[in-house]
Amino acid sequence: MPREIITLQVGQCGNQIGGEFWKQLCVEHGIQPDGLPRDDHATHTAEPDSTNNSNNNLHSGPQNTNSSHANNQNFIDDRKDVFFYQSDAGHYIPRALLVDLEPRVVNKLIHQGPYRNLFNEENVFIARDGGGAGNNWASGFRQGEQHHEKVLDMIDRESDNSDSLEGFVMCHSIAGGTGSGMGSYLLEALNDHFPKKLVQTYSVFPNWSQNQSDVVVQPYNSVLTLKRLTLNADAVVVLDNTALNRIAVDRLKIENPTVDQLNSLVATIMAASTTTLRYPGYMNNDLIGLLASLIPTPRCHFLMTGYTPLTIADYYQNPIPTSGSGDASPMSQEAAAAAASSNNTNTGTGRGGHSASVRKTTVLDVMRRLTQPDNIMVSADTRSPTSCYISILNIIQGNDVEPTQIHTALQRMRERQSIRFIPWGPASIQVALARKSPFLASTNKVSGFMLANHTSMAELFDRLLSQYDKIRRRNAFLDNYRREPMFKDNLDEFDSARETVQCLVDEYRACERKDYVDYDYASRSENGGLE
Repeated sequence: MPREIITLQVGQCGNQIGGEFWKQLCVEHGIQPDGLPRDDHATHTAEPDSTNNSNNNLHSGPQNTNSSHANNQNFIDDRKDVFFYQSDAGHYIPRALLVDLEPRVVNKLIHQGPYRNLFNEENVFIARDGGGAGNNWASGFRQGEQHHEKVLDMIDRESDNSDSLEGFVMCHSIAGGTGSGMGSYLLEALNDHFPKKLVQTYSVFPNWSQNQSDVVVQPYNSVLTLKRLTLNADAVVVLDNTALNRIAVDRLKIENPTVDQLNSLVATIMAASTTTLRYPGYMNNDLIGLLASLIPTPRCHFLMTGYTPLTIADYYQNPIPTSGSGDASPMSQEAAAAAASSNNTNTGTGRGGHSASVRKTTVLDVMRRLTQPDNIMVSADTRSPTSCYISILNIIQGNDVEPTQIHTALQRMRERQSIRFIPWGPASIQVALARKSPFLASTNKVSGFMLANHTSMAELFDRLLSQYDKIRRRNAFLDNYRREPMFKDNLDEFDSARETVQCLVDEYRACERKDYVDYDYASRSENGGLE
């Protein structure tokens, strides 16, 4: 039985990356832009086969992941039902809520482009006045409180439509107004309304470069949001704009990466992180199984990602034709052209997209590259002498990967001792093997995705606090916040949020010490800190 996941896209950024994510999933599962499968007779959903996937660490071996029908397009062993449900007419509809306080981005998703008929319009919420939050966290939070009944009714309807709901995924930015403010309110509401369900977020962190930041109050918004992410989310996948821009420029050789190109990269990351949920095997086939080994303590749940070989727009450029369909793509030519256009692939290299130069891929090479700073999508120094990995999960995709290759790669990495782990826990790399989508062609035999919990996250949060302190000590740009009910009488919430983030920094740094098991939460819970 599938464990369904409901996706909440909140704010402009959340809906932009969410829209790209659904395009990616449609292509990977052979779903046309209108929600119909490419060929009804070619697509069949099956229960997971215990031989199709495995979970390994430095001390245990994998099982064979090759299914006898993995490459047989007449039998697609996947779980569309985790993220989609099927209507009476046979259309696959995303389990998604599109939420925004201004209409521009959401209207573009549901009224324009080839995917305009994909979403359920009953699951769209746009504030009636359409004025947005004005990059003000407090305004977004207040409006979230005003409209929470309508949004929760939509969530209740989607949860009632699920046989075995596992949790929620939220896509949002922490720097603006709607994604940060209304997203924070929804995080609190989800915790109260569904206390036993997992809540994972894909949170876009702002670009801290002075000449690229376009929201002067983003440190305020970010600190206030981080408090809710710390206290109300079970896992946060950090999507760092600074690192994404660096990767696009340095690795993909794009001089001036556009928002669409960066969103395409984010969609690739999001889709890769859910591969084992959608193409399941014996282990790591649900969200709790995926996250359990990554988060040993509740507060340290901020995860960094890595991906190799890096590409942009490959999924839109190189689909495999489905047998009997007569089309060259799992989407229409109009949709393929639109997707290619939206991702600016005409000026790319290679096969129409931008890609990093990787001539040959092996399991060892992919696993080694995943831990290299150039491929890590967080702007923090993972090679610092004091920082260390708390946990690592590598998802290796390839239909011809042999178990012995995994054994050899893990053994080599252990012998080289190139990765520094926490001194108070096991030094293990979890490895999940996943099949590639049969609807996609790739020039690389093996690709890899890494989810890691690393103490260098403290560096990212420290940078945020430094930016926050610069404007807070001068009480700059606070007039718009004082107009909102939360800050009308005092600014205590700012101090509480800052203390919470400082406690988070302190705990990540405490993870680097042998005595972390004796870390005292109570001593850090004053003034609105960690409770």
